[in-house]
Amino acid sequence: MDAIVKWNEGLQFKGSGWSNHGVTIDTDPSHDGLGQGPSPVELLLMSVCGCTGMDVVSILNKMKVQYDRFEIGITGERAEEHPRIYHNMTLVYQIWGADIDEKKFDKAIDLSMNRYCTVSNTLKQGIDITYRYEINPDTEMEVES
Repeated sequence: MDAIVKWNEGLQFKGSGWSNHGVTIDTDPSHDGLGQGPSPVELLLMSVCGCTGMDVVSILNKMKVQYDRFEIGITGERAEEHPRIYHNMTLVYQIWGADIDEKKFDKAIDLSMNRYCTVSNTLKQGIDITYRYEINPDTEMEVES
């Protein structure tokens, strides 16, 4: 097996993969969960960001791009009816630093999104995934609840 989830109680599961690191998968109490972990849908979105984020950081480091902070936000449009699949996702890459080379930042993102990121490239087989980036933005992204 590449990954496994084991039921705990309510709608809570403990998941682990080949790294043997666990994650609690849950949902909020209004949906019969215990509210002690991200939902599967949240993990899907975080997986896209985490996968491409690791690529971009690795590529920027190889390009010797210095930065102080880096974040990726994601939003998506889901169907109203079950299974409520995503129709599209948009990623927003934000980076802060004194001398960010825009061409290198754009290239790092492009390489991740079109070549290296397994998660986004798998999902792109069925949905539209777009992105944009911001260098030294004045505002921070926040999760809407």
